[in-house]
Amino acid sequence: MRVLVLALAVALAGMSSSPEFAVGKTYTYKYEAFLVGGLPEEGLARAGLKIRSKVLISALAADTLMLKLVEPELFEYSGIWPKDAFTPAAKLTSALQAQLLTPIKFEYANGVVGKVYAPAGVSASVLNIVRGLINIFQMNIKKTVNVYELQEAGIKGVCKTHYVISEDTKADRILVTKTKDLDHCQERIIKDIGLAYAERCVECQARGKSLKGTVAFDYVMKPSATGALILEASSTQLTQFSPINILNGAAQMEAKQRLTFLEMTNAPVEPVRAEYLHRGSLKYEFGSELLQTPIQLLRISNAETQIVEVLNHLVSNNVAKAHEDAPLKYIEIIQLLRVARYETIKAIWSQFKTRPDHRYWILQSISAIGSHVAIKFLKEQFLAGELTLPEAGQLAMTSVHKATADLEAIRLLRDLMQEQKIQEHLLLKESVALGYGTLVAKYCMENPTCPADLIRPIHDMLVQAVAKGDRNEIIVALKVLGNAGHPSSLKPILKILPSFGGTAANLPLQVHIEGVLALRNIAKREPKMIQEIAIQLFMDRALHPELRMVAAIVLFETKLPQGLVTTLADAILKEKNLQVSSLVYSYMKAMTRNTSPDFVSVAAACNVAVKILSPKLDRLSYRFSRALLIDGYYSPWMVGAAASAFYVNDAATLFPRTIVAKARSYMAGVYADVIEVGVRTEGIQEALLKIQDVPADAERITKMKRVLKALSEWRAQPSSQPLASAYMKLFGQEIAFANIDKAMVDYIVEFANGPAVQAYGKKALDGVLSGIKLNLAQPLLLAEVRRILPTTVGLPMELSFYTASVITAAIELQATVTPPLPDKFHASQLLKSDISMKAAFIPSVSMHTYAVMGVNTALIQAAVVSRARVNTIVPARIEARMDMIKGNFKLEFLPVQGINKIASVLVDTYAVARNVEDLAAAKITPLIPVELTSPVSRKSSSRMASTLTKSESVSSEIIFGDVPSKMNKLIRIVEKKFCGESETFGIKACTEINSRSAAFIRDVPLYAVIGKHAALLEVRPAAGPAVEKIEIEIQVGEKAAEKIIKVIDMNQEEEILEDKKVLMKLKKILIPGSNSSSSSSKSSRSVSSSSSSKRSSSSSSSSSSSSRRKSKMVDAVAPLNKKSKRSSSSSHSSKSSSSSSSSSSRSHVYSRSSSSSKSSSVSSSDSSRSRQKLYEMKFTKNHIHKHAPSVAQTGSHSSAQSFETIYKNAKYLANAVNPSVTILIRAVRADQKVQGYQISAYFDKATSRLQVILANLAEKNNWRICADGVMLSDHKLMAKIAWGIDCKQYMTEITAETGVVAQEPAFRLKVTWDKLPSYMKSYARRLSEYMFRIAQKSGIGLAKAKNPRNEIKLTVAVSSEQNLNVTLKTPTRTIYKQDIFLPISLPFGDTASELQAYKNNWVDTISYMVTKAHAAECKLVKDKVTTFNNRTFTVEMPHSCQQVLAQDASEEHKFLILLKRDQTHEQYFVNVKIADIEVEMYQKAGVAMVKINGVEVPLSNLPYEHPTAKIQIKQRNKGIALHAPKHGLQEVYFDVESVKVKVVDWMRGKTSGICGRADGESKQEYRTPSGRVTKNAVSFAHSWVLPAKSCRETTECYMKLESVKLEKQAIVHGQESKCFSVEPVLRCLPGCMPLRTTNLSVGYHCLPTESRLSISEGLGSIFEKSIDLRETAEAHLACRCTPQCA
Repeated sequence: MRVLVLALAVALAGMSSSPEFAVGKTYTYKYEAFLVGGLPEEGLARAGLKIRSKVLISALAADTLMLKLVEPELFEYSGIWPKDAFTPAAKLTSALQAQLLTPIKFEYANGVVGKVYAPAGVSASVLNIVRGLINIFQMNIKKTVNVYELQEAGIKGVCKTHYVISEDTKADRILVTKTKDLDHCQERIIKDIGLAYAERCVECQARGKSLKGTVAFDYVMKPSATGALILEASSTQLTQFSPINILNGAAQMEAKQRLTFLEMTNAPVEPVRAEYLHRGSLKYEFGSELLQTPIQLLRISNAETQIVEVLNHLVSNNVAKAHEDAPLKYIEIIQLLRVARYETIKAIWSQFKTRPDHRYWILQSISAIGSHVAIKFLKEQFLAGELTLPEAGQLAMTSVHKATADLEAIRLLRDLMQEQKIQEHLLLKESVALGYGTLVAKYCMENPTCPADLIRPIHDMLVQAVAKGDRNEIIVALKVLGNAGHPSSLKPILKILPSFGGTAANLPLQVHIEGVLALRNIAKREPKMIQEIAIQLFMDRALHPELRMVAAIVLFETKLPQGLVTTLADAILKEKNLQVSSLVYSYMKAMTRNTSPDFVSVAAACNVAVKILSPKLDRLSYRFSRALLIDGYYSPWMVGAAASAFYVNDAATLFPRTIVAKARSYMAGVYADVIEVGVRTEGIQEALLKIQDVPADAERITKMKRVLKALSEWRAQPSSQPLASAYMKLFGQEIAFANIDKAMVDYIVEFANGPAVQAYGKKALDGVLSGIKLNLAQPLLLAEVRRILPTTVGLPMELSFYTASVITAAIELQATVTPPLPDKFHASQLLKSDISMKAAFIPSVSMHTYAVMGVNTALIQAAVVSRARVNTIVPARIEARMDMIKGNFKLEFLPVQGINKIASVLVDTYAVARNVEDLAAAKITPLIPVELTSPVSRKSSSRMASTLTKSESVSSEIIFGDVPSKMNKLIRIVEKKFCGESETFGIKACTEINSRSAAFIRDVPLYAVIGKHAALLEVRPAAGPAVEKIEIEIQVGEKAAEKIIKVIDMNQEEEILEDKKVLMKLKKILIPGSNSSSSSSKSSRSVSSSSSSKRSSSSSSSSSSSSRRKSKMVDAVAPLNKKSKRSSSSSHSSKSSSSSSSSSSRSHVYSRSSSSSKSSSVSSSDSSRSRQKLYEMKFTKNHIHKHAPSVAQTGSHSSAQSFETIYKNAKYLANAVNPSVTILIRAVRADQKVQGYQISAYFDKATSRLQVILANLAEKNNWRICADGVMLSDHKLMAKIAWGIDCKQYMTEITAETGVVAQEPAFRLKVTWDKLPSYMKSYARRLSEYMFRIAQKSGIGLAKAKNPRNEIKLTVAVSSEQNLNVTLKTPTRTIYKQDIFLPISLPFGDTASELQAYKNNWVDTISYMVTKAHAAECKLVKDKVTTFNNRTFTVEMPHSCQQVLAQDASEEHKFLILLKRDQTHEQYFVNVKIADIEVEMYQKAGVAMVKINGVEVPLSNLPYEHPTAKIQIKQRNKGIALHAPKHGLQEVYFDVESVKVKVVDWMRGKTSGICGRADGESKQEYRTPSGRVTKNAVSFAHSWVLPAKSCRETTECYMKLESVKLEKQAIVHGQESKCFSVEPVLRCLPGCMPLRTTNLSVGYHCLPTESRLSISEGLGSIFEKSIDLRETAEAHLACRCTPQCA
């Protein structure tokens, strides 16, 4: 074998195997190539092109060849493959004859093609066809090896190429096989349009492919000494595409070439007499196909004329409704504008700018051009004053995002951004600036080496804004840099970030956050660099928690490696801030469930990290920051979606500081962040709930500051500025943002109340009175996605997706007011007028969607097109009248003539071939042949009902014998028609569905879409007399009775009583001993009456013959026999209303056996009682029967009897009272026949009874709904709803009542029924099953039980002011949940009394209930303190010294609460400074007392209401309570045993003192006034003592806070040191001695012993020093001063 290989190598070395053309010789070849596309199966339609010609190749020199086509012919194809033949495109061939016959010159040496030369008259399209031919001759032949691979240049770029060379020695031929893998190219020729925002998902494409292609070349060459002669050459290219996955079926484009050697002559090929220009290389050159839309081919002879023609068509045909072809015409005008010169566009604008409709359509079309022309037009016309601000804003936003990014577009937008006129308008300036960043980003995506100079103007803008301290300008610059995402922006961004830039300290937090968010798009290009920055920000615990969390969000998006994920987990283990911990932990845990391919590695890393972290973090409440991730990805289809949301908080308040939500979609191997919305709030909750006008009491603030000045190193927190900001991103680019502060809100309010708005409102009203006619239209190019790639034939293959729509609305509105309004009137005058209004509203939508695969050039198109067309129109004509004085309201719906088709959808797939020279000869062939979908036989069935007509699906199964074997399957055609008819309103609606797809070939989604599908919705008048209008009339008040059309007279009590007597006699016969049974109870009689009435209602009320009664008796036997088998009390328990305990016992008896077997029932009850204790709630009702005849009888009358008594006294209130409201819904027919519905409502004040009756107005229709409701007492409501024929078929009762459960308020709702329709039972069964599943998943208690049949009971008990216990009992199950937290405080107990102060203001009432529910509580009981964050510690308090218990730590100083303890009498004193008062709470003779501004207030004078501020002081229980929620204090409560402080939710994180910051950070609870977090609770409490200045003060507080020296020497870092405490320690004043002391652990900072620094010299900054060690120090708690000091 080795010998053979060696021999072959020697033979090949001896003669050249590279193709060579001898100088002076001309080689003649026969060339044929075709390109077709469609589904791979034969027998379906395809579209394509074919080229046939002779080829002459002559060598002008050793390395220069001349190629000429002889007798070229072009063919097009649209037909059934392979049965139909190609059709000659004679006119196109003739038009291109001159170009095709022009010789082309190219360099050629050793089989490699070099430069290509052609005259300027040869178009790029023709030259590309020649390139496809020359590409065959590209051969990199190696002499030493036979099998090898390399990156070879070709028409499709530089791609991976495999060579296999063999020799046929007998035939003296060299055989070469060359294949190209088009998915592995160093430089691939491809053009994407509309995909700038799509990111390639490498991991998605590893699982499947949406586009795959390959090329194979076969050569037969004859070797010679000088070079080989190509005798035959052929190529086959196959490209498959599917939007979901090519493994699930794909469309394909197949290109084939064949070159056959004919002869060799001596006649050379002469070049034409024209300059041969260098036209590039072998690589494909994009030309006019970029401007050519693939969905239609236009012959553009005069662009201006054609634009005007299409413009007039759009304006004139989209007035009343959207024209069916409007989207296609809109795309056409966009294409014409793209081709037209800029001067032409300006001329059209000048011609039509004064005509509003034409002007609007021109602007909408220019914005979609997608080139720098739109930006140039915007710049010139806006600066010239031709565009209004709204027009300029809309044009700027749409044109920038649709424009192809090139240097010219960037330059134009940069110049526009710097124009002074743009700078004067904030919104326009921001829009243009954001668009500039977007253009730079799009340009850099296509050109990875884009220069930094493009973004330098924004860098300069940022530097200038920082120098001026302009926060808004800094934020705009950062957002632009974030859009651009250029790595060169990293340096200027870092300068404004803490830990990186020196100027960052002077910038607000929002600027820091925007700077971090600006790194996100940079991370897409430089992820590792951003990871390094973000991790440093996150690890810096000195930074604001919100900034650290935003850094974590940016870090998460960079697809962290395992090492960084573990670093984050390790940091969280040591993290003290629970907000940060919660966010990171929740993200990691959510990521473990991720299925998106691009985050699989991160999910695996997080799965490991979560196991490192503590599961306690999972139990944090909703007040802590969270990350939520939801995603789903289906690999076989390569589609998926993901949504993420980050909830960022920093003080555990009700409202978060930041919410960021994003949605991402995956498809065809790419992903895009479709939309992102972010909202940031700071101080909004405070601005809404706190008192708006805080008195500017300088004296109050000065006093508070003087008190707080005594605290060591205390600094006020900056007040939060009410601010809200929001932004929105589309496809990763920010398109709009807004910052809302108090100044903007004030401006909006002032503007809304100003004369301009009122004048505009008056103008609008005048317009309505005189008549308004509007025709609105909105065209949208929703999608334009194109991918163009060359084929071996030299023609471009295009994959494209287009969606365009036109939305129109025709509006007519006119109103009349009687009497006419004067020129100056108030809105209240409308309430005393008769208003008539006529309106017509016709909205319509026309939308086209195209998916194209095939050849698309300006000369010829051959493609497979899937087209979807949607058209909808919903017309409405309405007349309304409102007579406010008479209480009459009428609404009339008038028919709209000529419009029956409401909606239609048509989807078809076809193959089309057409050329620009002969558009009339365009050929369109359905992809599925018509003969395959023509039904041979049809089966149909239909069912007709009175109100509904249905036509079942018509299916046909056809088997053809002459089709290919792959398609010899069942072909199913779906044809369905559904019709529904309303006889009442004379309307008939029909839906038709027709579907014929290629799914019979392969049952996959792609094949199911391909075919022809149609759906149609039509609404027509029903058969019969015409309906002139549908009328809704409402009459309120005394005249409601005049509108009654159908009088309800159903007084048939005699028949009911007679039927009842018969049934009772029958029951006595069938059930012996029934007289002595418990069924004789009143409860049983009530239910029996109800049952008999139910049974009697089953018969028609129109007949009372004995035969009818006999039939009733026979029907009643079965149920009576069944009831005889169970105890009467249990069988009718669902009908009586009693306490829960009796109901419980009944349920046990009912579920087990009859009343005769009592022992069995008791044992059953005992066996399940332990389980039922979890959810049984003994309900004691509050109801007292106010309708009972006497007090003595109250106890014996059940509520059901009370209700029945009222009902029997007047079954129908129409006989006793006039209706309060009458509503008529009727159809006015031409024959004046009454049709429709009547709703009448009656209210009887004497019995508190409301009755509503809905009746059909048809003469012989007795179907009704009767609803009765009675307020039996202040604690009980009962309602009965019956419906059916004469309201006797179905009935249900609803009882709602209040009561108590375990002495706590409760509410019970009970629903019982006798008979329900089957469909209602089915829905109820489904609903209950769904509820049970939800209950099981959510941890709600669920137990199987045999509760009373036909009854549902819901009991809600108040366990506290903020918690509920709920039990729901159904016949088969019991659902229960305890301690359900409510977001408000219920108006019970203390809250009810506290709300008395707000009883006249419902807004303040709701505000109080909300603030109280979310208030943070601090409690002091004896020496035990429980902080706002629920940390409990015991503290030894100093004698007679005031301590800051809690205070507003902001600069506003809204309140200050001081605490003092008298150890001698063991009493607490509380001092509250708030608003302009000072409140003292203290004990006196064991009773809590209060002083206000030094004056004792007798308890009998409470409650106290502040005259101006909303402050309330009242006595509660044995203590005093102060309430001032508008000032941040929910409550301060003081009694002889305890002190409680509650601050409102918006004060969280803004308090300080012994009670803490109320920020939820329990790990950082012990924070001293200097901000240091100490570990010792006693040291923390002592740090908030207000020290005395001298021992002469009358407060008996003789202590101060100081740093103490460690008495023993310490060795720190191997060196003898002296140490001083960095945490203040309580010590007696000089001249005083301690009486009580305590030891506490404090931190010390140490200095070398030889250091001269000492406390006496002043360690002013000692409290800011670091801690070197912790030791015990002695703190003084009580002191006595010497007489000399005193």
